[in-house]
Amino acid sequence: MEIVINGESKRLSAPLSVAELLEVLELKGDRIAVELNRQIVRRENWSAIRLNDQDRLEIVQFVGGG
Repeated sequence: MEIVINGESKRLSAPLSVAELLEVLELKGDRIAVELNRQIVRRENWSAIRLNDQDRLEIVQFVGGG
């Protein structure tokens, strides 16, 4: 299965949920926004939404500074 994350193709060996993908990518969910196929995915739905072949994700990580 192949998906596109922030414009780059990534091959997955098995279908994952959005939450599982974030774990694989070692991204903490507290400062992340996820868009799947041009739709914002609410954090409470990350575990329920399964990724499909050719899905396109934009993942934005917020960083603080001062």
